[in-house]
Amino acid sequence: MDSISTFTPTIVDVIIAVVVGYLVGSIPVANLVAKRRAAVDLRTVGDRNPGFWNARETLGRKAAIPVFVGDVAKGVVAAGIGVLIADDGVWGIAYVATGAAMIGHAYPVFANFTGGRSILTFVGGAAVFAPVSVAISVGVLIVVFAITRSFAWGSRAGMLALPFVHLAVDGPYRTAAMGALMTIIGIRFAIAALDDRRQA
Repeated sequence: MDSISTFTPTIVDVIIAVVVGYLVGSIPVANLVAKRRAAVDLRTVGDRNPGFWNARETLGRKAAIPVFVGDVAKGVVAAGIGVLIADDGVWGIAYVATGAAMIGHAYPVFANFTGGRSILTFVGGAAVFAPVSVAISVGVLIVVFAITRSFAWGSRAGMLALPFVHLAVDGPYRTAAMGALMTIIGIRFAIAALDDRRQA
């Protein structure tokens, strides 16, 4: 049921969701793992993105697993806090908390405001506020991966399918909220591309 429009959070709800979500998102999981495993700063090597993909390329697949888990967990925790704040089965505030965590991941206060692109943090949040949609999209990922043997292409297919599945399962209001969150990812990719052109 599309119930996002029935919940009107108070200003205190919004402040708590934003502050806590941002601080959770700001935990620099990738850099903490990289420093412990190889004493490197992922913001200065590879594609300079302190996230799972750069960790995988720089540190190896096994070493990057904690980065994957940690970045997803940030979204799960933030969205879970949003659900607890709403405490009535309505999901609107969970989107707010997830968005704050994504911004925290992209501009972390604990890492000089230089972070990643927020994809896995978004996925973690979506797993809480749209579990059926995420499960179906993961199924798409698995099918594409089985056909192409490429996790990258599977991930792209899953992400592309997610908003359409969300629309069918949860309705237009919640899909619009998800679209706003996915816009944050798009902006981060655009900024990263501009930075790469300046440094070229």
